[in-house]
Amino acid sequence: MGQKINPLGFRLGTTQSHHSLWFSQPKKYSESLEEDKKIRDYIKNYVQKNIRISSGMEGIARIEIQKRIDLIQIIIYMGFPKLLIEDKPRRVEELQMSVQKELNCVNRKLNIAITRISNPYGNPNILAEFIAGQLKNRVSFRKAMKKAIELTEQANTKGIQVQIAGRIDGKEIARVEWIREGRVPLQTIEAKIDYCSYTVRTIYGVLGIKIWIFVDEE
Repeated sequence: MGQKINPLGFRLGTTQSHHSLWFSQPKKYSESLEEDKKIRDYIKNYVQKNIRISSGMEGIARIEIQKRIDLIQIIIYMGFPKLLIEDKPRRVEELQMSVQKELNCVNRKLNIAITRISNPYGNPNILAEFIAGQLKNRVSFRKAMKKAIELTEQANTKGIQVQIAGRIDGKEIARVEWIREGRVPLQTIEAKIDYCSYTVRTIYGVLGIKIWIFVDEE
């Protein structure tokens, strides 16, 4: 069988860079890793609670964390930061305070910045959230996939592959369905490929969504 590898980890150091930048001693490494996970989960939950319900999308593309001795710098890349900030301009400070409280970091400053990404639908995480929302509203999976592909075409990407696995449409037996548009060269390390896997809970059970987007060749 073909050996499968995460496309992001496969390209580390060529077209892909790390989402967390810090150094820690071997004994403290696991703590720092847990702290990163805690920060990311907390921010995602916070955004989910405070975003306007109408969209139902968090729109977080990725969260980058840089740690220095006295500072934790968090950059949140969002597709639609307006949804979070528009009704309360002080949202970011509020989030900053609550993350600091959650981590109880006394001697370290915490700084959160929100950056808007130019093509939200060219990002697999935001697309996966869109598809998840459609599947929860019982739209047929093919329709949802096609719509997602239309959205990425507007964001001028070179190719996309979407895969949904699980009890699709509530069928008794789980299966895998996928669709590809354009080219997705997974074996080419020079090709910049964005990837995400996302789980969505429907009333029939859990479905897995995987999205590969071929951005461009370096």
